[in-house]
Amino acid sequence: MNGSRFKAHQHPDTLHLPITGVLEAVSQTLADRDQLLVEAPPGAGKTTVIPLALLEAPWLAGRKILMLQPRRIAARSAAARMAELLDERPGETVGYRMRLESRVGPSTRIEVVTEGILLRMLAEDPSLEDVAVIIFDEFHERSLDGDLALTLALHGRELFEREHPLKLLVMSATLEQKDLVDYLSASVIRSEGRAFPVAVHYRPARSPKERIADRVKRAIEDAVDRHPESSVLVFLPGQGEINQVAKALSVSSDISVFPLLGSLSLEEQRRAIAPLSAGQRKIVLATNVAETSLTIEGIHVVIDSGLERRPLFDPNTGMSRLHTVSISRASAEQRLGRAGRLAPGTCYRLWAESQHAQRSAHLAPEIEEADLAGLVLQLFDWGVYDPAELKWLTPPPAGPYQQAVDLLLSLGAAERTATGLALTNHGSAMAGVATHPRLAHMLIAAAEVGALEQGALLAAMLSDRDPLRHEGPDMETRLEYLQSGERCPARYRGWQQRTRKLAKQLQSRIDAPVVTPLSRPVAEQLTGYLIACAYPERIARRRHNGGFQLANGRSARFAEPSSLDKARWLAVAEVGGRAGQRGDGIYSASALDSALFDTLLSDLLREEIHVDWDKQSGRFVAERRVRCGELLFASESLREVPEAERVGKLLELIRDGRLTTLPWDKSAESFVARARQMRALDEGFPNYSEDALADSLEDWLAPFLVAVKRLQDLKKIDLLEALKARMTWEQQRELDQSLPQRFAVPSGSSIAIDYHENPPVLAVKLQEMFGSTETPSVAKGRLPLVVHLLSPAGRPLQVTRDIAHFWTEGYAEVRKEMRGRYPKHPWPEDPLTALPTRHTKKRQPG
Repeated sequence: MNGSRFKAHQHPDTLHLPITGVLEAVSQTLADRDQLLVEAPPGAGKTTVIPLALLEAPWLAGRKILMLQPRRIAARSAAARMAELLDERPGETVGYRMRLESRVGPSTRIEVVTEGILLRMLAEDPSLEDVAVIIFDEFHERSLDGDLALTLALHGRELFEREHPLKLLVMSATLEQKDLVDYLSASVIRSEGRAFPVAVHYRPARSPKERIADRVKRAIEDAVDRHPESSVLVFLPGQGEINQVAKALSVSSDISVFPLLGSLSLEEQRRAIAPLSAGQRKIVLATNVAETSLTIEGIHVVIDSGLERRPLFDPNTGMSRLHTVSISRASAEQRLGRAGRLAPGTCYRLWAESQHAQRSAHLAPEIEEADLAGLVLQLFDWGVYDPAELKWLTPPPAGPYQQAVDLLLSLGAAERTATGLALTNHGSAMAGVATHPRLAHMLIAAAEVGALEQGALLAAMLSDRDPLRHEGPDMETRLEYLQSGERCPARYRGWQQRTRKLAKQLQSRIDAPVVTPLSRPVAEQLTGYLIACAYPERIARRRHNGGFQLANGRSARFAEPSSLDKARWLAVAEVGGRAGQRGDGIYSASALDSALFDTLLSDLLREEIHVDWDKQSGRFVAERRVRCGELLFASESLREVPEAERVGKLLELIRDGRLTTLPWDKSAESFVARARQMRALDEGFPNYSEDALADSLEDWLAPFLVAVKRLQDLKKIDLLEALKARMTWEQQRELDQSLPQRFAVPSGSSIAIDYHENPPVLAVKLQEMFGSTETPSVAKGRLPLVVHLLSPAGRPLQVTRDIAHFWTEGYAEVRKEMRGRYPKHPWPEDPLTALPTRHTKKRQPG
């Protein structure tokens, strides 16, 4: 049976699947629209049936179907199943492509690809002219590369005009509908649930301290006895727990135990999911690699630990740490579904039923938690330097995004120009390698010193999980296993073959230049050099009291004694810790020859002048320091403190003191108060708030500090002139005209205005305002003054913003009280006709 005659609703292997009921609607909707969401629970058949059913759609017009599968094992399994339904082998009508393996041919019309492959295809040909539809399967996993691929597919469709627009089909067992529907402006088609029921049993821990491995072991042995007809699929958080359970299990000889995790070779993964001979059973100990789009023959029982291990990126350290976390309710549903794929099943959840509702509904999108360096490099390669230019389902967080930009700048992949960021030629070459930017940079550096083969082996190792942690941290041991077939223990042969194959792929993506002998490090320097290229912030120096300090400022040590403990310098490849652990552990590293800082690693050193205030001597002192990140490499005292650094240190001290060390006097304080009032009237004037002044010290104060060599010399600077320097001459003139320092009152006196208050205050003796009916104001009447009418002794008698109202309503009471207390001063009955005066009765004119 070939693809042109495949009918899902007639095929005996698929006609019972719930998805067949919506196939016509899926095809017709895609004929009418360019986006569609399909929600179908586990076991509905969406992954294998929908692509085959679309092969005969007229809108396909002879072009391909691409289906994105987040996991390699699921991608291969889905392609194999579709080929089987067509009576073919993978590579004919249906094929797949993933890292290290490809099965496609000239007649392939459905390609199942993993995320890295799809992103590379989008980078090489953003229009994807020969593709009719991209299917994003298992989209609920919200992987970083899946999100990016969908974003770039939408962006590419906007950029390139095609005769037939690229269609996008997003499929999942559980979709967060509203956000996704709004994002894609798409229709939604829902299929029925799984074909077979699954009984759920909750089995919480016996005690809070019970190990998960012990709970799982007990559950497995119980399930094997209770379900003699079924194999068992067990979900565990990681390789450590899988190894613990495998060692502890005691089962009969007719039951085989298989691990299933992403770090295994494809052949080892195949063995874990392959059918067994009649009468045989198996226990598959899996991570969440088995959670979706995977059917394992003979599995009707699932044991779910409820845990998974996730790498979470910490912008504060620039490193990802493994955290063991509770899975979401959606993931629990996916795992449960593995038991009901082929027949009624049973799922044992190793937590309390009352705890289930407390779990989060869905996984957080990986883009919110991941290292974004690879994403940012791909965006730059597309010419996108601001993520806001794209339409995101979940935008990348600002902190990790900026951290990724900083990393690319430090690796030379990007540079700052007059118009913003730009990808360098080196960055463009890195993007073409299609691996993490750190490893791409290392590969190019390896090629430049004639060590591409060793660099490719290192990059291949570092791009995958490390199964050799318990062998010790020295990277040289791992390289020896890869380079010498005889020395590699049998248990690592799968890892060896997989790593060598990936290394050849990586090596093929680099154009190796002709290398002069002078540029080559000696053999014993090479590994450390290459690791330092990839992880410059993890260069480490031994502390006197034990452990190491990293160039990023953090401290770390080996978990177990190691020969590398004696090394003065290290290039650390993998460092981190688990939640709850103190400090960082060094998992893999190589000795680093410090002589490389004089040659190939000289760009990592930065020279700085450090200036400080020596309280004992009462003067500034300076050192020239050479640093590798936060590591002090060398230092020397300077006889003279350079002017720029001395001024910079003064500015730092002044800023730390919130400007209180400056020689403030009444004139400077009055000027700042007037300037702040002016800013409130006209935003075109400079900002004189405390924060604004502190932030701009370099602009207005620095020129006045050149002659200041001691802190006490600050008293000599003309602070008022420095403050005025923030304004243009025209602004100073307008300030003096609009907000004069003094105000002429009716008596002829010129009274200072207090601009520190808001509104400003005019404090004047009451008698000096006789005859005035208009409340004083400045700025051409835009800013009325608050008048404090004072007694002859200078004490406030009345505060008013309406002086005419005071004369008619308040003056009589004030006169009655004050005339006896101050008989020498005038208190006329009619203040509006009296002459204003600042004198007593005897000194009044006339």
